[in-house]
Amino acid sequence: MLNRLKTKGAIVTFALMATILPACTNQLEANRPASEPGNVTTEEVVDNTNELIGQTVTIRSEPIRKVDPNAFTVNDEQFFGSEPIIVVNASGQPFTLPENDTEVQVTGEVRNLVVADLNREYDLDLEPDLYVDYENRPAIIAQSIAPAPEPGEISANPSQYYGRTLAVSGEVENVYGANTFTLDEDQLFGGEDLLVIVRNAQGVSTPVEVDQTVATTGVLREFVVAELEREYNFNWDEGLVRQLEAEYKTRPVLVVDRVYQSAIPDAAK
Repeated sequence: MLNRLKTKGAIVTFALMATILPACTNQLEANRPASEPGNVTTEEVVDNTNELIGQTVTIRSEPIRKVDPNAFTVNDEQFFGSEPIIVVNASGQPFTLPENDTEVQVTGEVRNLVVADLNREYDLDLEPDLYVDYENRPAIIAQSIAPAPEPGEISANPSQYYGRTLAVSGEVENVYGANTFTLDEDQLFGGEDLLVIVRNAQGVSTPVEVDQTVATTGVLREFVVAELEREYNFNWDEGLVRQLEAEYKTRPVLVVDRVYQSAIPDAAK
């Protein structure tokens, strides 16, 4: 498989970076981080569960096994023999796992799984018999879940993602302004760079630079200048508008609330 930017292992980022994802909607909500996040692998979550109990984390991982409509497992494939972590959807919104090995981003609390407690706290009606293998083992109780495709996957087939909230990481290819840039995709045949627009200046804590790897969460939509300017009060320079329309008209654009520096460990790239 070609060298891909996405991690095959689950990258876990503490709640300082966590973004609360809504269901498939055109409205985004995000927690504002207090400082730079730290990163650990799922293997470390398993090995250090006691230290992480009660912490809210964000993982990006390829789902391994669906347990039932409310739960699935993730695993750090780069570590042979590492134990899976079960993710339980307590967001109150249904979620369908993506196909074609697409990763997902999950934000939730780390705890040891006790089905009876979850059924009582979240009114989930989990079937205990299905969770026997995971009882009292590390779990993430998800408050948000979103597909996390690569930029090229989105640009190659945007119709399946339009109107959905996506979690996307990538390397910055072009910077058009303080809140407008593209994420590079040169590893997927037929893929194109993905245009990203930040809704407001406060969403970029530090200037985005070319070749910087960033993480974003936003809603994918078709690039139509009139609609974007009307809905988000963008005040673009006429020259920039002409340039963007010439290059990205009718192509997808990811409209995001915030941009974060992505700190993916070298071993997981």
